[in-house]
Amino acid sequence: MIKKHDKNQLRKKKHMRIRKKISGTPERPRLNVYKSSKNIYAQLIDDSKGTTIVSASTVDAAVKGSIKSGGNKEAAKEVGKLIASRAVEKGIKTIVFDRGGYIYHGRIKELADAARAEGLEF
Repeated sequence: MIKKHDKNQLRKKKHMRIRKKISGTPERPRLNVYKSSKNIYAQLIDDSKGTTIVSASTVDAAVKGSIKSGGNKEAAKEVGKLIASRAVEKGIKTIVFDRGGYIYHGRIKELADAARAEGLEF
């Protein structure tokens, strides 16, 4: 049976509304977040060039060894710390946060809080 409103379709519509308003620049890139049931991914994107500057996820070797599961808050916190440390190494301090159409709650909030704690300014 096909659902009338698929959750992911609704999320994508929200994300497109958000993307109309925000975009990343070389000075202030966009921190994009995507989550699946088993993993979470984060990227810093320069939309003027269309390139990814820095990325981190639960499938990275740096994170994978320190977590039990990739789909929980602890994993999101580790990804947030990793993306922030990689961004600071590249000289990036301020960013624009793109929650990807997800509710700012749970794993998304943990990732954002960890990135802030490591030195990124939203």
